[in-house]
Amino acid sequence: MRTALYARILFGASAVLFGVIALMWHDADTWQSLHRILRLPLGTIVGTGLMIALIVGGIGIALPRVVRPASIVLVVVYALFSLVCIPGIFAAPKVFAQYDGFFEQFALLCGALAVYAAANAGSGPALRRAARFGLGLSLVSFTLAQVIYLKVTVELVPTWIPPSQTFWAILTTVAFALAAIATLINLRARLALRLTTLMLTLFGLLVWVPLLIAHPEAHGNWSEFALNFLIAGAAWVVAELAT
Repeated sequence: MRTALYARILFGASAVLFGVIALMWHDADTWQSLHRILRLPLGTIVGTGLMIALIVGGIGIALPRVVRPASIVLVVVYALFSLVCIPGIFAAPKVFAQYDGFFEQFALLCGALAVYAAANAGSGPALRRAARFGLGLSLVSFTLAQVIYLKVTVELVPTWIPPSQTFWAILTTVAFALAAIATLINLRARLALRLTTLMLTLFGLLVWVPLLIAHPEAHGNWSEFALNFLIAGAAWVVAELAT
């Protein structure tokens, strides 16, 4: 149970960080999927409210007495973020970035569902399976993203890590693919998702932390740092439900 608590803390703390970053800088680099909401009537007000809800929900899931209502808040927020990505897919079905943006948010929705399922004794196994299967689909998208944007992935790998940038880009792509398969068919899914959490955590520490230190003025680095650990947290909380 202590491991599950740590998973919730990572997921919740990353949600708080992302919400704070978005409230500090209202630009496309930090608001990411929120820029779709900003185009709606009263979009700025709605977006600000969602970020406040994200912060409240992120804090709440770390507190045992309010995990359930806090997880519901996060489910609603990430469900909305996922839904606003769908029109972009229909508008540009041949652009992979549209799908990638959706599955980033969908992975977080699966994480929030997993927190809710763990906190709600009445939730059946179907909800837990849905969270696991949904995250598995997201891992497929992450695999394809690294294949399609392999050059970008290679450039993100620090040059000082042996043996080469290309080696680590390919290795992490294969790792994502294997984790996706294991998660979808529920074969050592817990181990696969825990290893995915470890990989994403190391990626955040080795890639995004140095970039933040080198370029703290780049708002996109901050949002990518927070998103990286949000997805790591989502993978971890889903792992604690897997068998």
